[in-house]
Amino acid sequence: MFKKIMLGMLVVMSLTGSLLAATLTPTQKASLLFMYQEEKVARDVYITLSKQYPTATTFSNILLSEQSHMDAVEKLCIKYGVDIANVNEAEVGVFVLPELQALYNTLVIQGSVSLLEGQKVGVLIEQKDITDILAAEVGMPSDVVKVFENLRAGSYSHLDAFNKAVAALL
Repeated sequence: MFKKIMLGMLVVMSLTGSLLAATLTPTQKASLLFMYQEEKVARDVYITLSKQYPTATTFSNILLSEQSHMDAVEKLCIKYGVDIANVNEAEVGVFVLPELQALYNTLVIQGSVSLLEGQKVGVLIEQKDITDILAAEVGMPSDVVKVFENLRAGSYSHLDAFNKAVAALL
């Protein structure tokens, strides 16, 4: 009888633990939405700057990666019930979070000054992304942390590419 009770308790604890792991706090959900939109900022800035500087392959190459970053965070948003209904990925330069709308606008203006400034914008975006990912992953479930670790690795690679592009223009 004791074994059955203990087994039952373990099953309940296991189920409860998995249910808790699948639930995010409102702050964590807001963090996921922010990261989803921040990846869109990167993608959209790179789309915009790649049109302005068509010979600068850093923008066109990295924007494809940013789309995959968006897709990865979008899947997390869907899994964890984060409302992304108002996000229109097809609309370049339009964001649901005012802070990120302002960031996009500022970065495009700065990046439009010259190709060098555009490459510097890429550096700024990737540095911000790395910092924000590190902050966002704290306390998140392991699947979210794993995705964020992959995003961060990609951002380090992008940062390296933009730093090389800046150095080549100096």
